[in-house]
Amino acid sequence: MLINRKIQTLDEFTIQQMRDFPNATGELSGLLRDIGLAAKRVHVEVNKAGLIDILGDAGTMNVQGEEVKKLDIFANNQFMGVLRHGISCAGIGSEEMDDIVVFDDDISNQSKYVCLFDPLDGSSNIDVNVSIGTIFSVFRRVSELGKPATAADFLQQGIKQVAAGYIIYGSSTMLVYATRRGANGFTLDQAVGEFTLSHPDIKCPEVGKIYSVNHGNFFQYEEKVQRYIHQCQKKTKATGGPYTQRYIGSMVADVHRNLIKGGIFMYPGTTEKPNGKLRLLYECNPFAFIVEIAGGIATDGKQRILEIQPKEVHERTPFFIGSKSMMEEFEQTK
Repeated sequence: MLINRKIQTLDEFTIQQMRDFPNATGELSGLLRDIGLAAKRVHVEVNKAGLIDILGDAGTMNVQGEEVKKLDIFANNQFMGVLRHGISCAGIGSEEMDDIVVFDDDISNQSKYVCLFDPLDGSSNIDVNVSIGTIFSVFRRVSELGKPATAADFLQQGIKQVAAGYIIYGSSTMLVYATRRGANGFTLDQAVGEFTLSHPDIKCPEVGKIYSVNHGNFFQYEEKVQRYIHQCQKKTKATGGPYTQRYIGSMVADVHRNLIKGGIFMYPGTTEKPNGKLRLLYECNPFAFIVEIAGGIATDGKQRILEIQPKEVHERTPFFIGSKSMMEEFEQTK
């Protein structure tokens, strides 16, 4: 992939795109800028986490029964704060909150969008300095403007997303977001404190050589998944050799790598958890939207992720996502 060396900030990029649509209100651009602001604040704390009392467990459990990290709480508060105080979001849903939060005030009730997010994906890796990230999803409201947002605004099929993205806090901090016009990546320039366009018009390579899966659960996967993993370890038509196994255990990092280099990420259901672990609305839907826009495929093993009708905010699903040819190989596995 060619890296664009022309300096263009996230704000400049969104404004430029808005000019192509004379009737655009700029509300979506404002929402993306708000998310970028919160991401900068989280970036600062992630980079100094070892120096302050922000590592470790917070001593509480989230609605999924998982231990909450202190940095989880900080990230959730930052994203909720900037979206609540902005003018572009009518409400949010988050992994760290039991239910949706509606911003019931005169300005927010006029906002066209709602946002769902996982404020800090991979947070179990915080204490060992592994890349972590934020995932977000944006929907246009289906409820009446001027009134508070409703649950129906959040429980929409992923195909109805108007934007989705993620921030990866790694060796550099990068924000990737997609609309129907394409997927673009912005790297945080710490010298000026701005996200700058570094990866324009991202395309997922059709053929990859990486497969990402937790081998520790191999014998709990269904037979089709086991057979495909064996196939990945053997000679393949696409590459002429076995695929390389890479699994970080932080989905943002794993899917980001495969999006850029080509590959397949799998988080199947198991005999103990047949519905898998990953959440449909704020983990799988956003990545499915981004990767499909970039030319890849995302399914639950049986159907397209973006066509699943969610029933509740914290719904889980098996998840398979990646390069077109590798996903087709998986789907054709008997």
